[in-house]
Amino acid sequence: MLTGIHAIIFDLDGTLYFSDGLAQEVNLAACRLIARCRGIEPDAAADLIRNTRNRLSLARGVETSLTSVCSELGVPPRQFHEALTPAVTPESYLTPDERVAALLSSLKKHYELFVYTNNNRTLSSRIISALGLSGLFNGVVTIEDSWRPKPDRSALRALLSAIGRLPEECLFVGDRFDIDLRLPAEMGSAVMLISSVDDLFRLELPARGKT
Repeated sequence: MLTGIHAIIFDLDGTLYFSDGLAQEVNLAACRLIARCRGIEPDAAADLIRNTRNRLSLARGVETSLTSVCSELGVPPRQFHEALTPAVTPESYLTPDERVAALLSSLKKHYELFVYTNNNRTLSSRIISALGLSGLFNGVVTIEDSWRPKPDRSALRALLSAIGRLPEECLFVGDRFDIDLRLPAEMGSAVMLISSVDDLFRLELPARGKT
């Protein structure tokens, strides 16, 4: 998997950590925002978000991100994230994971490490800090770099240009194939789909074996 790879690009939420509590807090913040904008109750907003996500995913044939769903409902990414930042408290749910920190420290000896996330800069920084992973990445690319949520071809090309790597020199790691991995794979990158943090450790032995 890592032959010829020089950079590993990780999704953040649901990839470098899993937290049902934090995910629920994000969804609740989205429901409250849509409720205010539409003049409806939060429960009705939750139904609207769910139905809109299902409709878009069916029409597009791929999973749809929460950011894209809110945009479809008239709340653009910038407005969504301005509301999300003060409403979400990663520190209440996340603690340092020494295993992940050790893995990334090992990988960093051989590869450039990046985060590419639909989250915003402030929350991404707080999440990375809460996980004890600060200083382990060469760069963190967030929704604020383009205001174009994944998957987006132009945003992905801009990321590759910014890190100075060709698609085939990169491995993308994420928990949602349609959102995190399908487009990089189409462009020629290696991809790794995970369903738990434990899956990250499939990277450990190849990294140690590289010369």
